[in-house]
Amino acid sequence: MKTLTAIWENCLAVIKELVSNEQSYTTWFKPIKPVKLENSVLTIEVPSQFFYEWLEEHYADKLTHAIRKEVGTNARFEYQIPVDKGSTVAGKSAVTYMPAGNGKYNNSDYKNGFIGNPVAIPGIKEVVFDSSLNSNHTFANFIEGDCNLLARSAGIAIARKPGLAYNPMVLYGGSGLGKTHLANAIGNEIKLLHPEKRVLFVTSEAYISQFIEALKNGNAASFSSFYQTIDVLIIDDIQFFSNKDKTQEHFFHTFNHLHQSGKQLVLTSDRPPKDLTDMDERLLSRFKWGLSVELQIPDFETRIAILERKSQTEDIELPREVSEYVAHHINTSIRIMEGALNSLVAQSKLVNRAIDLNMARQTVRSLVNHVAPEIHAGFITKMVGEHYRVAVNDIKGKSRKREIVIARHVSMYLCRKITGKSLTEIGRDFNRDHTTVMHGCTAVTDQMDQMLQFKEEVGEIEKKIRMSE
Repeated sequence: MKTLTAIWENCLAVIKELVSNEQSYTTWFKPIKPVKLENSVLTIEVPSQFFYEWLEEHYADKLTHAIRKEVGTNARFEYQIPVDKGSTVAGKSAVTYMPAGNGKYNNSDYKNGFIGNPVAIPGIKEVVFDSSLNSNHTFANFIEGDCNLLARSAGIAIARKPGLAYNPMVLYGGSGLGKTHLANAIGNEIKLLHPEKRVLFVTSEAYISQFIEALKNGNAASFSSFYQTIDVLIIDDIQFFSNKDKTQEHFFHTFNHLHQSGKQLVLTSDRPPKDLTDMDERLLSRFKWGLSVELQIPDFETRIAILERKSQTEDIELPREVSEYVAHHINTSIRIMEGALNSLVAQSKLVNRAIDLNMARQTVRSLVNHVAPEIHAGFITKMVGEHYRVAVNDIKGKSRKREIVIARHVSMYLCRKITGKSLTEIGRDFNRDHTTVMHGCTAVTDQMDQMLQFKEEVGEIEKKIRMSE
C-alpha cells in the first residue's frame, strides 16, 4: 500500500508534465503539503488564502487530473489553510478548510479578501491575519554581544514605538549573522506589545513573485492596496530587488505611503544601502532616512554563548571544550555554527555516544572548506614568554616567582581560549593537572575583571598570537 507521501509525489510528477513553466511549478506546487487521504478525498495544505485562490483560479483542473489519475476516478481534493497561531479567534481551529471548486473559484465570495492578498485567511467574518513571522525568533533568545548591541537596542526601541523610532531600519551584514532572527524578533515583539497592529514579514523573493503574479492576473491595484494596509512591513534580503525595475517602482510607492502614514519599515540586506547596485536612487535615498546598522561577526565569547544557549534550549549536554572548539573554527556564520551543533546532536543520537571533542573535530571538517590552522600551545607559550621576557622552560617549570607565575597563568588562559583544548590536554602541555590549569585560568579572568590595564595587555598578546601564526 502506498504511503501518503508516495501518492503525493506521484501526483506532483503528473502535474510537472502538465505545467510547462518550471518556475510556476516550483512556486505553486512545491509548497503544498499532503495532509491526509480519506474516502478518496485528498486534503492538501497550502500556505495562504492567496495561494488557495490562485490554485483554484489557474490550476484546479490539473490538480484534479493528477489526483484522479493516482487515486481513482472518483477522487477529489480539499484545501487546508493554516491560521496564524498567534491569533486568537474564539471557537476557531488552527486551520481553515476550503472546498475545491475545479477552477470555478469566485473571490467575490470573500469581500474582505482579494486575489493579490498573500496572507489573509478565509472562513471567518473578520480576516485572521498571518504575519508569516517565525515565532521562535525573539529578543529573549537573541544573544547580545558587541557585534549586535546597537542593532538589538534599536530593534527594541522600534518594537516599543513602531513608526516613530528609526524609520526605516536597515539591518545589514553577511549571511548567517542574525539579521533574519533580529527582524523576526522585532516583529514578534511588536505583536506582543501592540496586538492591534498588522505586522508582515516577507522575503524579497516572495514579494517579487507575488507582484509578478498580480500583474499577470490584472490585480496590481489590489496588491498595492493590501500592502498599504500593513502597519509594520519587514522585508528580508532587499538586495534581491536589484534589476527589478517594476518591483522597485511598486515598492517605492508602497514605501512612500507607509512612511507618510507613520507605519514602520524594517529591511534586511547583505550590504549597506550605499553598496546596493542597480537600485532606484529614490529608493536608496529613502533607505537612508532612518537607521542603517551593521550586524558584525560575533566575537569568540558571543559565539560560545550562542552555542550554549541553543544547547540549553534543546536540553543537550555540550562540553565546554566542544563549544570552544566549534566557536573557534567556525567564526564567520552563526547559521553554519548552529548547523554544526545540529550535526553533533544527530550523530550523538544515532550512535548513542556523548558529544566529545573528536566528534566536533570531524564535524567541523565536514562543514568548513578550510579549517583555520591550529595554533599550538608551544607557540602560545613562546609568544607569552617573549612578552614577559620569561623563558619557555621557566613557564613550564616549577618556579614560583611572580613574573613567571603570571606568564604561566596567561599562557594557560590563552591556550584554553585559542586552541579549544580541554583542561587535561593543556595540563599535559604544562606538566600540570587539570585543576592547576583551571586555577590559572580563573586567576587571569579575575585579574582582568579587576584591572583594565591587565585585560588590555592580555588582549594585545592574544591579538599578536592570532596575527603571527
